[in-house]
Amino acid sequence: MEPVNSTEVSEFFLKGFSGYPALEHLLFPLCSAMYLVTLLGNTGIVAVSVLDARLHTPMYFFLGNLSILDICYTSTFVPLMLVHLLSAQKTISFLGCALQMCLSLSTGSTECLLLAIMAYDRYLAICRPLRYPVLMSHRLCWLLMGAAWVLCLCKSVTETVIAMRLPFCGYRVVSHFTCEILAVLKLACGDTSISEVFLLVGAILLLPVPLAFICLSYTLILATTLRVPSAAGRRKAFSTCSAHLAVVMLFYGTVIFMYMKPKSKEARISDEVFTVLYAVVTPMLNPVIYSLRNKEVKEAARKVWGRIRTSR
Repeated sequence: MEPVNSTEVSEFFLKGFSGYPALEHLLFPLCSAMYLVTLLGNTGIVAVSVLDARLHTPMYFFLGNLSILDICYTSTFVPLMLVHLLSAQKTISFLGCALQMCLSLSTGSTECLLLAIMAYDRYLAICRPLRYPVLMSHRLCWLLMGAAWVLCLCKSVTETVIAMRLPFCGYRVVSHFTCEILAVLKLACGDTSISEVFLLVGAILLLPVPLAFICLSYTLILATTLRVPSAAGRRKAFSTCSAHLAVVMLFYGTVIFMYMKPKSKEARISDEVFTVLYAVVTPMLNPVIYSLRNKEVKEAARKVWGRIRTSR
């Protein structure tokens, strides 16, 4: 592709893994399988939590929202990425790039807040069991989720508009497999300081702050479980906390690496590998770690499946 002098942009070229043909051939079946598992696992969680009345509790309400977020988040870029892995034409329109950027930012940001909300829910359930039904009411659940969705959408629209209104020049090659905002900003000719300030503030509010809140919540949960007289009860609580924290650390660790590390002028293949890790692997593991190990979910799934077979 040749550089052009005009700042008008009609499309971008997503470089992705084009410099590594063997890696593309490996990633296509791998990412296809992970995406399919993500869709099936998370759709199953949503269906079971809606169809079984016993799961109409705050915990499963948030798990259902997490599954919806995982489906939306991966669907913003994985289908197009799979097409590009098999095609030499790896372009995306300007509007399509902006839409992909906005939706991925919005769903990813909402998931950061949702993980903190889920930690707070578990803290109330374990540390304040008698007041839990009052403190975590149905109305509060909807209020927390609605606020998270709306605030993150507004934040993402603002960041996307500021970034995409910048003048672009030279090569239209995005050194990424998706319209990731940091990769797109590297192509801008104008001053990107305003966009960078917005991203930094958003990163601080959505990464270290919720992560500190999650760690505090689970520290209090562990302190409470240590006082539980039953060894079986302690093992169950520790198992639940360790599973939740594993996903939290995987998600937050890779995102913090991507968005809070010192900037480099040259794109690195490790950046894209880390993006695949937190964007594809984590949504696939969430149903397993958060729900499919839960006996209530397994029993509810068997009942729903039995009900479907009987209706036929």
